Amino acid sequence: EALARRPRLVLSLVRAELLAFTHRPYAAHERARLDAAMQRGTAQEYCRVNADLGDWLADAALLALASSGVSHRSVAAIASHGHTLWHDVGHSTWQIGDAARIAERTGCAVVSDFRSRDVAAGGQGAPLVAMADALLFAHATSFRALQNLGGIGNVAVVPPASTMMHDGVLNVRAFDTGPSVVVIDAVVAALHPELTYDRDGLLAAAGTPVVPVVNAALAHSYFSKSPPKSTGRELFSRAYVGQFITDCRARGASDADIVATAVSFTARSIADQYARFISEPITDVLLAGGGAQNPTLVRAIREELSHSMPRVVVRRFDEVFFNGEAKEAVAFALLGYLHLTHRAGNLPGATGARGRRPLGVFTPASVRA
Repeated sequence: EALARRPRLVLSLVRAELLAFTHRPYAAHERARLDAAMQRGTAQEYCRVNADLGDWLADAALLALASSGVSHRSVAAIASHGHTLWHDVGHSTWQIGDAARIAERTGCAVVSDFRSRDVAAGGQGAPLVAMADALLFAHATSFRALQNLGGIGNVAVVPPASTMMHDGVLNVRAFDTGPSVVVIDAVVAALHPELTYDRDGLLAAAGTPVVPVVNAALAHSYFSKSPPKSTGRELFSRAYVGQFITDCRARGASDADIVATAVSFTARSIADQYARFISEPITDVLLAGGGAQNPTLVRAIREELSHSMPRVVVRRFDEVFFNGEAKEAVAFALLGYLHLTHRAGNLPGATGARGRRPLGVFTPASVRA
């Protein structure tokens, strides 16, 4: 296909097979550097952390290649989302992680910077995983909601797979529901510096939510704003979390109560957004991402949704497909494939962009002798 050809939508379903999945957490010093760059970085530090993150991502890619048994010579490209350092809704977005470092270290071409083109076209730049939700994870005959529980929560409302051959993918809607684990993890780290998250939801399970604090948090204007919409750590910042903890303390909350309040906030925000903005007759909800590994959060979401959607089945993504923590990586692999085949990767119904656009920037592999 000619590169000049207008990007077209995929009119046939594609298939993904998970060969291997590796999870390489940030080390404490790496997390600290990224956090510092978000708060008060200098030009020098931005330059260095972008390059160093490229090396960290290359390490992860090489580990994934080794785990899968796939040679780098048979890889068309690595799709790298990078790390979102800042997301300025309506203006710009910034994902760091030097693609040239990844290409140099792995010997593979790299597709990166997926969000910028959608933002340039008037979109939110998020959520982008809706394309994979539609093409890879739709229910055969019913509407399905796929809820991502990463730092920020987002939902894709996907029509039945049987409609996809007739441009049903254009009817997919998606938007950020608000916080997922961003507030929970930040609260845990503030109260228990030795921890980075609430393992197995045990802290939250031992506490009782402070309902007035959750009610006040849900009164933020973001939750009444109609989709398409997106949010990020620019809203749920360190200052936001500090005030959240202070508000809980003012009502006599224990550490466990504060974590339980953060969990309740996430669960109720999801239920609130579904009740406000999802009119499609969804029959099930699949939960993926790191938050889906928190049993207390999953129970809270299931309970909150049961009030307004009693017949909807809420399950973890793992129960239907593969490891839910791999879902976003698979989604960006699909976006990389769409880039390589000159197809649109965004869905205007999800991001609000003026139209369908190719997503990503291509960095060639090293020249081979």
